[in-house]
Amino acid sequence: MRAVGVNRFGGPEVLEIVELPVPEPGDGEVRIRVAAATVNPTDTGLRVGMRIRGDKPPPYVPGMEAAGVVDAAGAGADWQPGERVMAIVLPSGSSGAQAEYVVVPADSVARVPDGIGLAAAATLPMNGLTVRLALDLLALPPGSTLAVTGAAGAVGGYAIQLGVAEGLRVIADASPADAELVKGLGADVVVERGPGMVAAIRQEAPDGVDAVLDAALIGGPVLAAVRDGGQVAAVRPFGAESERGITVHLVWVGEYLHAGDKLAELAALAAAGKLTLRVAAEMPAEEAAEAHRRLEAGGTRGRLVLTF
Repeated sequence: MRAVGVNRFGGPEVLEIVELPVPEPGDGEVRIRVAAATVNPTDTGLRVGMRIRGDKPPPYVPGMEAAGVVDAAGAGADWQPGERVMAIVLPSGSSGAQAEYVVVPADSVARVPDGIGLAAAATLPMNGLTVRLALDLLALPPGSTLAVTGAAGAVGGYAIQLGVAEGLRVIADASPADAELVKGLGADVVVERGPGMVAAIRQEAPDGVDAVLDAALIGGPVLAAVRDGGQVAAVRPFGAESERGITVHLVWVGEYLHAGDKLAELAALAAAGKLTLRVAAEMPAEEAAEAHRRLEAGGTRGRLVLTF
């Protein structure tokens, strides 16, 4: 099978198409014929050698989310060949999502609702479950105020929409060019991103917000936007000491690897129009290097999707 492979670490130019054996599903596993797999910042980390798990040799295959069709199911896996599905994937050696076939635990999978294309579906599993986990950790009651940084990005957009769906007041940051987009995603208040963002949030929530979902990786400076005893959900290591009794949660989506039920709930919200699945561009797998260049250049809205 064809896969995007990393045989040596470095810039986008190290990505190549490699030929690998088609993996076989074991008990409780599903093999998916991948149609689409997204490119995320975690993939650029793998490419430079930051996110290699275990001691398997190269080539390493990136990719944490995919959509396609069930090709085969192992014993005890309640999936049928031909079903359209999406899945969260934890790359380990040659088992990343950016390949023609991937084997995943059966409970990492959810059906793709009718009316949703596979490229769009591929943008939901890892990014959507990251936000789902963050909100579950925060456990904010309806009426609470949530600030979202990096609101125009994939994680930020889902954070706005899931927060609104749960009855939260959402304050989101955006550049002037993205303000209309972020408002359209449902943010109650949009503040300008940049050095004045925290002060602008405090104008809208004088005592501080109940929580921040820090998708922009601002880190320590974002604490000033949070009320005493509030919370921060960080999607990368926070890198700063907390203060004023603020709880900082590290959101590691691998904790929801087996949360296919939660992924199915997200898919239902997307089918109902309550989550917007944003594809920035579809690109053939052979253009993986260019996808990495575009992602690292910044400004991508939605997810770049590799097709197989």
